[in-house]
Amino acid sequence: MSDPYPAADATTRPAKSSGKSLIDRVLALVRREPEDREGIKSFLEAAHERNLLDAEAYSMIKGALAVSERTVADIMVPRPRMDLLDIAQPLPQLVATIIETGHSRFPVYEDDRDNILGILLAKELLRCVLEPDLDIRALLRPAMFIPEAKRLNVLLHDFQQGSIHQAIVIDEHGGISGLVTMEDVLEEIVGDIEDEFDEDDEESIFPEGENQWRLMASTQIDHFNETFHTDLPDDEYDSVGGWLGGQLGRIPKRGDSATYGDLRIEVIRADARRALWLRARRLPLARPAPAHPSAA
Repeated sequence: MSDPYPAADATTRPAKSSGKSLIDRVLALVRREPEDREGIKSFLEAAHERNLLDAEAYSMIKGALAVSERTVADIMVPRPRMDLLDIAQPLPQLVATIIETGHSRFPVYEDDRDNILGILLAKELLRCVLEPDLDIRALLRPAMFIPEAKRLNVLLHDFQQGSIHQAIVIDEHGGISGLVTMEDVLEEIVGDIEDEFDEDDEESIFPEGENQWRLMASTQIDHFNETFHTDLPDDEYDSVGGWLGGQLGRIPKRGDSATYGDLRIEVIRADARRALWLRARRLPLARPAPAHPSAA
């Protein structure tokens, strides 16, 4: 009697798939669970190399891991570079500072920069237009104070829970040592976040009046040279902000400036990592001293 289930020959066997499915490839990676943080990083790197994670996802996951290892002191804006408002200043001066820096929230102090009264939202000053006699103290929101050693992942959770966007960092003696925002923490995960003051590189230089311009620090040097008919060197730096940092020998901060030819370039907005906005002014040409008449 013939076998009712003959062995399948090469022509009847189903062909094996030449490539593994995505699930198979993932399972092949996770069969051995990582035992520590370095193992997780190796696992992620292997997944990225095998195209299971694209570059963006790989970068974000690495950033999320780094956030759990870093502290507020690693990313805060240090005290000397904090933009604060003095409650004793008249309203026009406060508005001028807000417009120039471009921030949406400001710590407000009284008498001493360590004496923080609260946080002022820039949009709240619009109420003063309708109520000129309004006391700015009534507009302040409570400030959040945190230690330098606070972990970023814990801080991010606190920001989310309290709907808070910035915190004042204090040192071990209770003095103000810096400022950190939710955006600073998120940028550690997802990279730089453009805000409403960030412009497209195609439009990065804006006239502000006669012989004065506002420009992004990321403006390409060749675009700068074309606009101002200058020859700012581009052999070491691509952007005007990079060139300015090279002139200063450090990260530029608000108020820093450098002169090239008849242009003075000043930093008007910066964060802890780089200059953001610059102002260029055309300097008046020096007049030659009058010649003294020769003695008869």
